[in-house]
Amino acid sequence: MSDPAFFGYGSLVNLATHSYDDPRPAVLHGWRRVWQRTNLRKAAFLSVAPCPDTVLHGVIARVPGADWVALDQREAAYQRHDVTVTVHHDGPKAPTAVYQVKPAHIADAHDHPILRSYLDVVVQGYLRVHGEEGVGQFFDTTDGWNMPILDDRAAPLYPRHQVLTATETALVDHHLAAVMQKAE
Repeated sequence: MSDPAFFGYGSLVNLATHSYDDPRPAVLHGWRRVWQRTNLRKAAFLSVAPCPDTVLHGVIARVPGADWVALDQREAAYQRHDVTVTVHHDGPKAPTAVYQVKPAHIADAHDHPILRSYLDVVVQGYLRVHGEEGVGQFFDTTDGWNMPILDDRAAPLYPRHQVLTATETALVDHHLAAVMQKAE
């Protein structure tokens, strides 16, 4: 029997933030990304919500021996959902989960910005795995861009922040400006 897998749609797309086995590009049908405010911290989390008409690009990676402990700790604000039948990739089939923010953590707060350091990690991952087209798809299939953005690049608050090249930074800023303009 093969190891189970997870579908990553945010920071888990950035392979520099983890070392899970056999990462590869994948698509997930029936879910849409959303920036989510929670009662856990004063910064937005990236989550997913069911959406029958959306296809998300991301990555799939194996969880050796079905040992979910470390990943569940990393994703402690989230619950796993079985998406085995709606995820597609070029590797061997395996039971697959996606993480969604737990309903008990969702908050109706207005002071929870999107951390630019978090967004940078996600976009860098998409660029490296899916190219510029994947970056555009990330922005197009994510809701919640009406939240404020906290520019914490000089002193990153996101614990798995990465250093971006000037080209990567410009790509983030370009796409962010476009979605923020649409959100107004």
